[in-house]
Amino acid sequence: MSKKVYTPIRQGHDETLALTQIPVAELSDRVLVVGDPKRAEKAAGLLNDAMPIAKNREYHSYSGTYNGKKVTVVSHGVGAAGAACCFEELCRGGAKFIVRAGTAGGVQPNVVDGDLLIATGAVRCDGYSELVVPMNYPAVSDLEVTSKLVEKAKDSGLTAHAGLVLTSANFYPSPILGNDQAMWRDAGVMGVEMEVAALLITASIHRVRAGAVLAIDGNPLKDEDETMTSYEPDRDIVAKAVEATLEASLNTLISL
Repeated sequence: MSKKVYTPIRQGHDETLALTQIPVAELSDRVLVVGDPKRAEKAAGLLNDAMPIAKNREYHSYSGTYNGKKVTVVSHGVGAAGAACCFEELCRGGAKFIVRAGTAGGVQPNVVDGDLLIATGAVRCDGYSELVVPMNYPAVSDLEVTSKLVEKAKDSGLTAHAGLVLTSANFYPSPILGNDQAMWRDAGVMGVEMEVAALLITASIHRVRAGAVLAIDGNPLKDEDETMTSYEPDRDIVAKAVEATLEASLNTLISL
């Protein structure tokens, strides 16, 4: 089998990345990724001299400085496959550090709304990563990135946990196959979301250092029928946690 190694494009090159449409010359080697384009805009508001550098599909990108260091913010949308397109292009474009600031559902009883969860690794039920590497290849966060995220998350004053997350390809449980999240809870998984495994696998392949910090916006196992009908992420307690994830991510990125 032939092996293809993609060498990162040098900074300053005039190439534009295909799907994100990011000009490589405008891409920092420190990147904050978020799902929601509106959250990317919010994160960009925390930077100095932030400027939009690209906007295509769900991928909205900004570059600016944070405490004197250049940082790029990019939205990746919902779900592993589309997000992985973003992560792949960031790695090919020369990113060295990528942190995902997102939201997750807590699946342990003590991981509650408004808490923060730093992912130490991810269960690969994302529907994408098995097409990239065998399933016995682990999705693990970079040790230093994770340690820094834990440190910076504690600075927020919010309750911060560190542990495994389940990256799931489906948001709404199947009415036919049901919901297996109770099994993963019993196995010690702390939260569920949709993109971390794709980030960690893509980053590992490219030797890029990555991690994730997540705001807890509910607990899918608290619903009696587990159908997500009571899911209400737009609450002040969640907004405060989301803001904390952005600040922890930015402070981590500039410390690496």
